[in-house]
Amino acid sequence: MKIIILGAGQVGRTAAYHLSREEANEVTVVDTNEEALRDLQDRLDIRTVSGNAASPSVLEAAGVADADILIALTSSDEVNMLACEVAYVLFRTPTKIARIRSADYYGREGLFGETGLSVDTWISPEQLVTDYIARLIRHPGALQVLDFADGRVRLVGVRALRGGLLVGQQLRTLREHIPNTDARVAAIYRAGKGIIPQGDTVIEDGDEVFFLAARKDIGLVMSEMRKSASRRPIASISDIGATLLALFYVVFLPAHYILLRDMNSHNGADPLHQPGLG
Repeated sequence: MKIIILGAGQVGRTAAYHLSREEANEVTVVDTNEEALRDLQDRLDIRTVSGNAASPSVLEAAGVADADILIALTSSDEVNMLACEVAYVLFRTPTKIARIRSADYYGREGLFGETGLSVDTWISPEQLVTDYIARLIRHPGALQVLDFADGRVRLVGVRALRGGLLVGQQLRTLREHIPNTDARVAAIYRAGKGIIPQGDTVIEDGDEVFFLAARKDIGLVMSEMRKSASRRPIASISDIGATLLALFYVVFLPAHYILLRDMNSHNGADPLHQPGLG
């Protein structure tokens, strides 16, 4: 598969590393930073092209005419969107993926797709991180929170603690504590090893227990877990460099009181007061 990656920054380098490890992939990276390109070429089995990622001539030199996938990962949303548009209009590249950081773009219905710009899929690493943090905040005590089936099903991992609800329980008896939900134990990790859950499996102190339930029910599951685990909802976050992610917190977590502190401020702990977070 011929893959063109636009951008040799952190995200682009990571993508190039993983994609170039597959023998079937031919990876080309485009960037204006020739030093970054040389470093990549020294370490990876890839081809590089120096130039403006949205330039038709540069894209052509990179081989976009016969590429299977174009992945635009530069630090500029506008360059990424324009590159995808150029790749499709001039070269009919079948699959175009763009990194979009600004919610002003990805929040607009119809901007991408058949009736909009030629971006088949957009990704936002910042948004993914923020969504993940938001899920952890909404479920205090959770180790992991993952969504499946378009968000209808949620997997939550918790650690079994001595004195809590889970330790010493057989799996078949857990339903007595959460009778109004169809939650199931999907997996248990004990000392780093997976255990296939059985009805007579007894949960031990330190086990990582993963519950699977409908998204609407997972809150009840976590509520029961917290009754005996002395977990309190998160009231504040100390965020080192509260910049981009801070703005996302304000937008996506309006119902939670979150005190963001910019540890890079002059006094080391200035609250970033945001009205409406109460």
